Amino acid sequence: MSLLVDFLSFLWYDLFIPELEVNKLMPTVVKKTISLPIELAREIEAIASEEGKTVSAVIQDALRLAKRERLKREFYQLQGYWSKKAREKGILTEKDLERYLKE
Repeated sequence: MSLLVDFLSFLWYDLFIPELEVNKLMPTVVKKTISLPIELAREIEAIASEEGKTVSAVIQDALRLAKRERLKREFYQLQGYWSKKAREKGILTEKDLERYLKE
């Protein structure tokens, strides 16, 4: 019985604890030093003050927004590429696509 309990404990640890352990070993925050033009630094500080956030939080929000916009652009580029390929094959409607996929 003891071996079974030990084995089940090991499985539980192996399945659930590593995520917790990884978080202990890896930092969740990384400090970076950046240089900004004076006007941009003032603008960021003003935004932080208006929104009741830290400068760091304002920059994080801006980076997340920039990432989202970049991913959106990439999506539209891919969509445009595959739309062009579909048109070249005469696929203009869902019925055309269904017909093409059955071939």
